[in-house]
Amino acid sequence: MHELGLVFEMAKVIEDALKDEQVDAVDTVVMEIGEISSVVPHYFEACFPAARERPLLKDAKLEINLIPAVGRCRNCGTTFPIVENQGYCPDCGSFDKELLSGREFNIKEVRVR
Repeated sequence: MHELGLVFEMAKVIEDALKDEQVDAVDTVVMEIGEISSVVPHYFEACFPAARERPLLKDAKLEINLIPAVGRCRNCGTTFPIVENQGYCPDCGSFDKELLSGREFNIKEVRVR
């Protein structure tokens, strides 16, 4: 489960970004996780309490925004949800696509007190 390492890295990035600010505590961390990224949102959420061992994140809450996997067919140009269509274009049946979204793993927002 690499999500634990990602939680520790996320906490470090947040601490580094806020070190010169007048921030006492983080209230909420909002993450964006792509539907076909290598990060399992449920596991990331289960590991998040480990981040609370850091003083700045002691009482922080986690919000996860799941980003759908969307592709554009290179054959006909149709934009479609990849997972729902098992990777195949619903219009022409082609598997050849450009990935537009779905692999994200980002700290979208950090709300502070």
